[in-house]
Formats: sequence, structure tokens, C-alpha cells
Amino acid sequence: MTKHARLIKEANDQTLRYFTRRHFLTDCVKGLGAAAFSSFLASCGSSTKTLLDLAGNPMAPRVPQFPARAKAVIYLHMAGAPSQLELFDYKPALQKLHNQLCPPSLLEGKKFAFIRGVPKMLGPQAVFSQHGESRAWVSDHLPHFATMADDVSFLKAVQTDQFNHGPAQLLMQTGSARLGRPSIGSWVTYGLGSENDNLPGFVVLTSGGKTPDAGKSVWGSGFLPSVYQGVQCRTKGEPVLYLSDPEGMSRDLRKESINAINEINKQEYTTFGDPETLSRISQYELAYKMQISVPEVMNINTEPDYIHEMYGTQPGKESFANNCLLARKLVEKGVRFVQLYDWGWDSHGTDENLAIDYGFRNKCREIDRPITALLQDLKQRGLLDETLVVWGGEFGRTPMQENRDGKDMPFLGRDHHVEAFTMWMAGAGIKKGFSYGETDEIGYAAVKGKVAINDIPATILQQLGFDHEKLTYQFQGRPFRLTDTGGKVITPILS
Repeated sequence: MTKHARLIKEANDQTLRYFTRRHFLTDCVKGLGAAAFSSFLASCGSSTKTLLDLAGNPMAPRVPQFPARAKAVIYLHMAGAPSQLELFDYKPALQKLHNQLCPPSLLEGKKFAFIRGVPKMLGPQAVFSQHGESRAWVSDHLPHFATMADDVSFLKAVQTDQFNHGPAQLLMQTGSARLGRPSIGSWVTYGLGSENDNLPGFVVLTSGGKTPDAGKSVWGSGFLPSVYQGVQCRTKGEPVLYLSDPEGMSRDLRKESINAINEINKQEYTTFGDPETLSRISQYELAYKMQISVPEVMNINTEPDYIHEMYGTQPGKESFANNCLLARKLVEKGVRFVQLYDWGWDSHGTDENLAIDYGFRNKCREIDRPITALLQDLKQRGLLDETLVVWGGEFGRTPMQENRDGKDMPFLGRDHHVEAFTMWMAGAGIKKGFSYGETDEIGYAAVKGKVAINDIPATILQQLGFDHEKLTYQFQGRPFRLTDTGGKVITPILS
């Protein structure tokens, strides 16, 4: 029997199942329980009505709650947490304390991931200077980015309460340090849908050789329908696994098989009303369209030479530079949320690659040109005014030198730090050339303009046209939101 004949037979068998006496009697029994269960869900405020409204296309573009400044978001997450003290938070007083024993006041009652006993202070391992009309401090680790200082807003006093990578990344990306919550990209596509029905609304690109410590949960959909989860694309090999048709399957046969499968899924949804069935229908149809659209948009070979020179791209290889160029191409095509994760920023000093004065500097070289090019490229194409760009890690680094188990490390390094770190935003209604928040004279603690983790997604949603307290989803009997029970918009950085 040919593949085509087997598919037709399977479709016919599934269709007949709906019209047999056995299925009728089984459905009657199940229907009683379903009716009771649905009334229970209704009393809890189930999201079924919302999904029914979107049954035709869960990713259809939708109008935000109020006029938006941003149409798309590019979020650049440096997994491992880059040191703010070598990039943006200039502290000459810290240099004077270099190699001195840490004062007890900085250690008493504090928890650190690895520091034990009394460590030595570690002065900045970079040279700082002021740039642009804003006179923003940027180190010599990012000479290209320094030219864009007048286009961004720095958040100098971001704080978190998680000092381990996995929980801190989850908190930053999902609003909760525990597994099971939807990621920010999922919330955005749930609220706004997508402007391109041939591409995913939420695309994830990774570099650095590994995924974040929290795994793929940081771009998962949690309790939202799975149609809203991030789709990971690759810059080396096939952009999406299993994107090509199997050998011997024509394009027409693929379409017929998807039509047959979705006809069964539609009958399943009519019978049982499971919202995930809608997700399956949408995902099958999107996958078919992606076979044509994804290879085209993920192909950077067609970009002119000056673009490759500007970004420092290497077609055919996995790199942060390639991902930055792809991010511009994706938002240009109407993708709503593009998330870039770059691994390798955990500068503990355990080896040369993780040394704050060597490996860290090399990581900065890898991102300096691409990030600068991304901002310049968006700006010259008129896209920066409607694209919100966010950069940061999951926490900061200590002003003290790491002394794992109370012993000196073989190389210079800094431990995880929750008291203060730096992030920045640009575009889509964000003030240009502005710094918000301050830390103390050694960069240990935030003293002014403090920003909590959930303030970040609250501000992102604000620029997309949503009140973060009103974008909710009914789950387990109560409305959930991205920012959980906290979060406030960082209004001082909004223009």
C-alpha cells in the first residue's frame, strides 16, 4: 500500500469512528461528565470562550488595549549574567580597593552562590570613558556600542532575588522563579497575535554553544495554549528540524495529508472542545506554510556585502552576529517577538574562558559589532521607532573577587550578585541617551531608581499597548498575569 493510500485509509477510519454506535454511546457517557466539568470551569472563569473566539486562527493579529509605541520586540539575553562593573557601571572608588579584604559589612547577612569566608575586592578590569551628548559611561570592551549611547536608556539599578542561573532566568523571562509559567514572548503573542501568518509569532535564536540553564522553559507557553510557545530556529543546517518533506512525499501530498489530519482535529474539537486541538490545527497549517517562508527569511546569503561587514556575520555558522541580522529580518517580516539567547557569560574565574579579564573580554568582542549594527540597521530602515530592543542578563556580578570554598581562584572572576546590575532598552518610545538609577560608590547596592525584575516585562507590555495588570489568562480558578503580583512600569525612561 502506498503512503498516499495509507493516509487516506487512516483518515477514512477516523471519520467512520464518529458515526459508529459504539462511538455514539461512548460519547453520551463522556458528555455527561463534560457538561458537569464545563459548568465547573465556567464558575472558575475558564478561558474557553476566548479560545472559541479565536478558533479560526489563534495567531490572528489583534488590537492592543491602547495605542502602542512598539509593534515588535527583540530581546537580547546574555545567559550567565555579564558584569556591569566591566561594561556600564563606572566605579573609580572600587579600583582604589582592589586586592583589599572585603569589609565585613558587605558580607554579614548576605548569601552568595560561591563566595565563602572573606574575599578580596576586585577593581574594574576595563577602561571607562564617556560617550555622546548624554556622556554615558561605557567601557573599552564595547567600543562600537559606545557610539550608540545616545540612542538607549540604561537601567543602572536592576535588582533580583534569585542568585542561581535557572531560577533567575525563569524569573526574568516568565515572571516566576518556578517552572510552569508562560514566557514573555508567549504572553505577547497571546495578546497581539502575529502580523505574518506564514511565520511563527515568537521566534527564538540561540548562540554560544548551549541553551540557557533554565532550558527551553524560558520560551515555553506554560499554561497558555502551546500555539503561543517560542519556535527555536537554527542558523546552521535546517532552520527548523524536520522542515523538509520526507523522501517521496510531494508538496501536494503533504497538503492533502494536513487537510485530512486537520479535518479529524476539527471533529475532535467539535466533540470534546479541547483548546489544545485548536493549537494542533494552527500548528499543522503554520508548519506547512513555514516550509516555504522560513528557508527564505533565514537565508542571510542574499544580504549585501556591506550588511555582512556591518554585523560581522558568517553565513552557515552558528553565531550571535548571524542571529542579530536574522532578528532584523524577522521583525521586518512581521514577527512579533524575537528572543536571542547568548550563552557563556558566567565569569567566575574558574578557567581562562571564564576569567573577567580574558574570556569576558572575548565575549564582549563577539557581541559589540552585532548589537551596534542591529540598532543602526533598525534605525536606518525606520524600524527602531516601532521595535523595542532589550538587553541584559539574569543578575549582576559582585564587586568582590570570587573565592570559591574560601580559596583564591586561578583566574580573576566575580560571583553572582542580586543587589544591582545594568540593563538597557532602546527604540519604540524609550528615551534616548538616558540613565535611570544609581548604585553606591563601589557598585554593590542600588541606592536610587531601583528596578524590580517584573518592572521590565511591565514596561515591555506598556510599549506594546497593554496594561500588564489587565493582560490575564484564567487558570486553576484565578486570573494569572506575566508580572504575577508585582511589577510597575518604569515611566522615567518613557519618552
